[in-house]
Amino acid sequence: MLDPKKKQAIINKYKKHDSDTGSAEVQIAILSEEVKELTKHLKTHKHDHSSRRGLLKKLGERRRLMRYLEIDNQESYKKLIEDLKIKPLKREQKVELFEEGLEEEDETKVEPEEENSTEETEE
Repeated sequence: MLDPKKKQAIINKYKKHDSDTGSAEVQIAILSEEVKELTKHLKTHKHDHSSRRGLLKKLGERRRLMRYLEIDNQESYKKLIEDLKIKPLKREQKVELFEEGLEEEDETKVEPEEENSTEETEE
């Protein structure tokens, strides 16, 4: 668990306005700090499975928030990744590959109507 002073310092650094405590940027920054602390703890306590599960839950939540932020505010997403030194999501590469695959399929796609019409004439 984060020290309240440390948590408040993170909130002050990443907040968008004076009363902001729950924006995606703030939540991601807080989760990143908690992940660092849990990772450090698990290096010394390798068999602490409940803490490991907590770490995985925090990583999943951070990933979901980053996905949201990437869609909602690309600029803020890139800035946050630089500040926190987080690996960027691999979604961009998958989306590009998916789109390329769709374009290739469209070019090689055969109309089903043409296939049916040739079968009927052969009989």
